[in-house]
Amino acid sequence: MASNGGDRPRLLVLTPDFPPAQGGVQVIAHRLATGMQGLHARVVTLDQRDAAGFDARSGVETRRVRNRASRRAANALLNAAALREAVRFRPHATLSAHIVASPAAAVVRAALGAPAVQYFHANEITDKPRLAAFAASRADAVVAVSSYCSGLIAATGASPRCLRLIPPGVELPEHRPSPPPMRPIVLTIARLRDRYKGHDVLIGAVARVRARVPDVQWVVIGEGPLRAELEALARSAGVADATRFLEAAAHEKPVVAGNVAGALDAVADGESGLLVDPTDEGAVAGAITTLLQDRELARRLGAAGAARARSYAWPLIAARVQALLLELLARTPPRAGRGAREAAGRGAA
Repeated sequence: MASNGGDRPRLLVLTPDFPPAQGGVQVIAHRLATGMQGLHARVVTLDQRDAAGFDARSGVETRRVRNRASRRAANALLNAAALREAVRFRPHATLSAHIVASPAAAVVRAALGAPAVQYFHANEITDKPRLAAFAASRADAVVAVSSYCSGLIAATGASPRCLRLIPPGVELPEHRPSPPPMRPIVLTIARLRDRYKGHDVLIGAVARVRARVPDVQWVVIGEGPLRAELEALARSAGVADATRFLEAAAHEKPVVAGNVAGALDAVADGESGLLVDPTDEGAVAGAITTLLQDRELARRLGAAGAARARSYAWPLIAARVQALLLELLARTPPRAGRGAREAAGRGAA
């Protein structure tokens, strides 16, 4: 779906991950591209099944690149297509939502003088430390989604010109009263693809929780190649009958999270949730049991979590990223596209 850019600064968004594919990077890229109303965004991304229908409804201009079987080949095609699109679109700024798009962002920056903002998430930094260091050093500003992520950037030896900590946003639910569940429920939401998500630890923890809360049920929202393995593990642990495979804080539900990585920023321990060692079945089981048995504590943590989640609403997060981009454009030399500074001023108005 095309939109009329008007006098807004033009923003080229580069990302290998974009809906209708599912995942955290996909959500971030889409919410920013559609949520920064002061910028005229155009997305260059990889093709996906059912992408045409999604793009027609998405509200953002999207250019798709054939998604080859090899991820490396697909990323190379993405960068090449980004350069071609930059020649046509003449962006005032570029937002690279993943480090694999950083080579194209760096070339556009050098050729057009268009400032580049580079997003970092976490695991991609340890997977590709040299590329991460390159991406951080070639960008005018770097966005880390957590304190843990910013530490990983520093560990590469890179010294970003500007680093901002901007967490992912939250989709706030409509507040509609619902009856309480018939039995105590523990809910997890994560793709069943990455072992570090800790579903195996939850299975062991649920077995321990049942000793104190016999009618507990674990509901798993997610799909992926680990499902069969996890179902077998649940059967061997004797909790298959308590497990069902199908955003907690914003719904006023108390949260148990691992005391690592981005959760340290997202959850205030003892205030909006409980942080525990995510590899310790006993610690996880103890925290879950406490919240299921202490209803007042669960209510208090849930209410505080919901209040905290409201400060992460997507419109607020998108506004923070837009402010960063407009700040960069306001001090961009005139060669970065004619009228870049003036357009930035109009976009901020």
